[in-house]
Amino acid sequence: MKRKTSLRIYIAFLLIVLLVFYVFDTRLLCVQYEFDSPKVDKELRFAVVADLHSCSYGTRQHRLVKEIEKYSPDAVFLVGDFFDDVKEDEGSICLLQELSGFDLYYVSGNHEWWSGRMYEMFDRLKEYEVITLRGDTCFFEINGQNFSVSGIDDPQTDVYDDSFLNWSEQLEKASESTEKNVFSILLSHRPEKTSEYKDAGFDLVISGHAHGGQFRVPYILNGLYAPNQGFAPKYAGGQYDLGGTKLVVSRGLAKETTRLPRVFNRPELVFITVK
Repeated sequence: MKRKTSLRIYIAFLLIVLLVFYVFDTRLLCVQYEFDSPKVDKELRFAVVADLHSCSYGTRQHRLVKEIEKYSPDAVFLVGDFFDDVKEDEGSICLLQELSGFDLYYVSGNHEWWSGRMYEMFDRLKEYEVITLRGDTCFFEINGQNFSVSGIDDPQTDVYDDSFLNWSEQLEKASESTEKNVFSILLSHRPEKTSEYKDAGFDLVISGHAHGGQFRVPYILNGLYAPNQGFAPKYAGGQYDLGGTKLVVSRGLAKETTRLPRVFNRPELVFITVK
């Protein structure tokens, strides 16, 4: 009888441990989205690094680097909060060093403006030949396929930098640069600005910021709370249709920097294929 009781206790303990591991699992998750576009004849491939907050993914960020190299993207997009306002920059700089062979494009996030070191960060990015987009648009041709990438600052630029274009002005400038027959991408940290995005003329908008709503309940609740969206955020993470515009929201890579643990919400590295 005692042996049976001990076995039940052991099994119950093991199940609790497994459940806790599953609930608070922070192993890297790779998520891939695919889109068809009549503007694309040859496949385009992009990697999205969102909300890294300088967090660590192994020695020399090898877990991130390995997956990105395996996917072999045409460009890597850093969509805000790549650096943190508290944590040292080591994790972010290390990733820049390891991804030096890729074309890197960056837009700012709110935590970077909060740090008070935004222009210092711009300088560090320039050292590693990262293209910073602040209302700018870059046009490309890869394997005969044309596309464009635009980017805008986080809206906190309106608070911390009155010497430059504000958020709305940057979006307007980027929108005006799109060309009708060229597949166009907008990088913008904030996902909730959907009313502005859907009328801006972009084919694809890529965002982060929401951290997946931090707490999730699989198949029931996509996210409990996200900044600037509140409870049960609509744009916590995933792909969304904004009429003629697709929106992809990464759940981000922040883990040890978050005040609350991620629940049923593994940090994710996003890959996008356009066909």
